[in-house]
Order: sequence, then structure tokens, then C-alpha cells
Amino acid sequence: MIRLGSNSKTRALLLESQGVEFVQQGGNFDEEQITTTNPTQFVDIATTGKFDELYEKYGCDDMPLLVADTVVTANNELLRKAKDHDDARRMLELQSGNEVTIISCMIFKSKDTYIKDISRTTYHFEKFDEEDLNEYITSGECMGKAGAIMVEGFCKPYIKSVDGYESTAMGLCVEKLLPYLK
Repeated sequence: MIRLGSNSKTRALLLESQGVEFVQQGGNFDEEQITTTNPTQFVDIATTGKFDELYEKYGCDDMPLLVADTVVTANNELLRKAKDHDDARRMLELQSGNEVTIISCMIFKSKDTYIKDISRTTYHFEKFDEEDLNEYITSGECMGKAGAIMVEGFCKPYIKSVDGYESTAMGLCVEKLLPYLK
């Protein structure tokens, strides 16, 4: 049993799909205080901040703690969670027909193990269909997701190629985590 220090439904689904037993208890770390526009630095600072908050609250004596964060970048621009539908459209139009890299950072700590990993997955997308894009934005599924992207949903039919793990793009590289849970 581990403590998932994240409110993400997608991260919870990733762990469930691998048969990992967990308790989900996210925190309140304020990402808005982070000023860097460097995507790798941002995800590192956000994950460390979330970890520090939850480690102070829970420790890891009773169960290991897992914390993660994810950002998206296209054309070297840091794409965070959309503030509204217009912001989501701007980010998705930037990604349409483009190369998009999703960067996830995780920290896992048990009594005797500490790992910090930053993983990247890069997608090459076909141009998004305008009608599909409008439907996706109107549905609201794009909200609350880094870069408004959903590679396991809306974006899937537009993927030309991928370099990396889909789980990284979904917010947690489970392939790198699993060996530490055995």
C-alpha cells in the first residue's frame, strides 16, 4: 500500500491498472508561486514542493509516499493547465500539427528508498480537425490537464509518432516506478 500524493484521477487509474494498492491524498501546494518558464525546472520545483508539503504532513513510516507533476511544452513554451476555454484553444492550436513534449516528474519515498525521476514523452501530431477540437473544448475534458492535452482521448487519433511511455504523458511513468514497489 502506498500514499498517492496527488488528486489526479488519471494517476489513480494508472496505479489501479497495474494492481497497485494506494490511498489517494493530495495536497494544496500552490503552483502559481513558481516563476520559471523552463518546463523541466517547473515540473521539478512543483513536484518537490508537493512532496515537501505531503512528507511533512504524513512522512513515510506507515506507507511509502508517491508525488508527481506534469507539464507540456510545444515550441519551447511551457503549457500549464488552461485558465479557460480560450486558453485551452490557444494551447491546443499550438500543438496541432506540431511536436509536443510531455514532462512528468515523480518522487517516491519509502523507509529505505528515495527516487526522483523526470521522464519525457514526445508526440508528433497531425493537424487537429476543427470540429473535433471545438467538441473537445466544449466538453470541458481539456480543463485541469497540463497543456489541455489528453493523449489517451482526444489526441489519440492525431498521433503520427511517439517517443516515450504513454504513462509519462498521462502523468506518471509507472514503468519506472513498478520495480521499486516489488
